[in-house]
Amino acid sequence: MQNDDGRSKTALKVTTNGMIFNVLLTLFKFIAGVTGHSSAMIADAVHSFSDFITDIVVIFGLKAAGKPADHNHHYGHGKIETLCAAFVGIALFIIGLEILLTGMGKILLVAGGGSLEQPGTIALIAAVVSILIKEGLYRYTLNAGRSIKSDAMIANAWHHRSDAFSSVGTMIGIGGAIIIGGRWVILDPIAAVILSFFIFKVAFDISYTNINELTEAALDKDTVEEISHIIVSTEGVRDFHKLKTRKIGSNIATDVHIQVDKDLSLIEAHDICTEVENRLRSKFGTDSILYIHCEPDM
Repeated sequence: MQNDDGRSKTALKVTTNGMIFNVLLTLFKFIAGVTGHSSAMIADAVHSFSDFITDIVVIFGLKAAGKPADHNHHYGHGKIETLCAAFVGIALFIIGLEILLTGMGKILLVAGGGSLEQPGTIALIAAVVSILIKEGLYRYTLNAGRSIKSDAMIANAWHHRSDAFSSVGTMIGIGGAIIIGGRWVILDPIAAVILSFFIFKVAFDISYTNINELTEAALDKDTVEEISHIIVSTEGVRDFHKLKTRKIGSNIATDVHIQVDKDLSLIEAHDICTEVENRLRSKFGTDSILYIHCEPDM
């Protein structure tokens, strides 16, 4: 894992690159939607513009989270990154709801005897280009987010994929309208409705995880078990209790009381604490926030 400076530079570079693509893609989609007479593509352009907005939010969050601890923030600014990730999750939910309602409206329109305008080929080309670019941005951002353990970047990667999902529905609808014609334009809203539920699932997972972190939820069961194993397997540790865990940004935080031989000197007991700390940092990162209290085993 990179140090804070390298992590911040990687995150900002990847997110800025994504933001540039989102701006260009939004303009292309909007022009294609207007010239190709496709309301679906214009809506897709609005979706891409929302990605641009969340990119700005993530960049702000990553810059703020990279600041060192100060007299007002003794544990650093990592929670800002978590807050931004939660915001992206909520934004994804709103976008999914928008796609669902728009799709249902079009389905009801066609079912009631109405018709949707047949779009031009330029709109279909824009949908295909959007899928390719947004899927590429998803993989690019997800890999970088995982490598530096950034929840905000991982959330933003899924935001890119949500745009690719919506473009798939747009492509099917536009393609069906062009190739088959007639009432088959209903394929567009049907596909959009189905894809909206995939977006809801991703939005829930992202929001739940990060809102949990903001409310000081404990680390997941597997991580807590791994921390417990490292502590109890350290030479000199007889037992431990009062283990508390949480996450601050990309770093874990633990508070634990370990028990050692009551006949040990203060220096020997301190050395055991240091060894526990070193082993935990080796596993979970040098920036882990660890508080280890030593007690005699009576």
